[in-house]
Amino acid sequence: MSSTKPTSAVQSVVTELLADLHAKAGCEKIGLTREAFAEILCEISTRHAATSESEIRAFVLSLRIDELALARACAAGNNTAWEIFLTRFREKLYLSALRIAREDSAARELADTLYADLYGTSSRDGQRVSKLSSYSGRGSLEGWLRTVVAQEYVNRYRRTKRLVSLDEESEEGVQFRAPDPEPIPPADQRLAQATDEALAFLSGEDRMVLSSYYLDGRTLAEIARMLGVHESTISRKVDKMAKSLRKQIVAALVRRGLSRRQAEEAMEVDVRDLQLDIRRSLAQEPSPPAFSDKRVEARVREGEG
Repeated sequence: MSSTKPTSAVQSVVTELLADLHAKAGCEKIGLTREAFAEILCEISTRHAATSESEIRAFVLSLRIDELALARACAAGNNTAWEIFLTRFREKLYLSALRIAREDSAARELADTLYADLYGTSSRDGQRVSKLSSYSGRGSLEGWLRTVVAQEYVNRYRRTKRLVSLDEESEEGVQFRAPDPEPIPPADQRLAQATDEALAFLSGEDRMVLSSYYLDGRTLAEIARMLGVHESTISRKVDKMAKSLRKQIVAALVRRGLSRRQAEEAMEVDVRDLQLDIRRSLAQEPSPPAFSDKRVEARVREGEG
């Protein structure tokens, strides 16, 4: 939320229009109070350059308030809003990713990653962080999502590029330099590292499920409604992920020098006692596939078109 204080003109216009806009946007259905919606409208209007009440009124009335309310309710973690969002935009999000990535598995991976970012699995200063909180309602939510997909595709590509070329490393002698010896970390630190490593390869949807169930305290039924599947499906998914993660963590501990017995004993530690930000780990992205340097920008432009 913006820290800029709204002007009296903004407050006056928002107060005047609030009752009608709150009802028109269906805010009550998605758990958005008048006070919260007024704050959102004031925030967006304050950032807008208009100064006179007539200009502010015209600006506020031009907003897509129903989509604005939906996006901000999702960002706040409202289950009903998230269910509506998935019903309206899940397929469109995938199709936007497919137009850019041109390959089904890459498109689904891209879309899955965005689900976690849109839902808000990470936090800052104890507050949920969701990309949807940056949607201002000045254009369609569908168009905004296409832009987010395109930007994420570019970001993923850029993260795969090496900052220094192999030729440059050869010239500097970097690739021949012996690595500095590293001390073996203590067992609890190795458990934290192994846990972090296992979580790093989860899909975006799996991250959201684990974050919702273990960190946000949501029930299996709530998560099932959010994803539009049966509760038993989520129950099986959580059980399967828990067993798989345990095996991966044990294997990672063995690779780090522990015996299998020591690794099994280490798993008895409550993960919440580790020096590890589990929410941050769940918000991390899996390693993205490499993209063609010559085609990436063209794909984005074509996908947005």
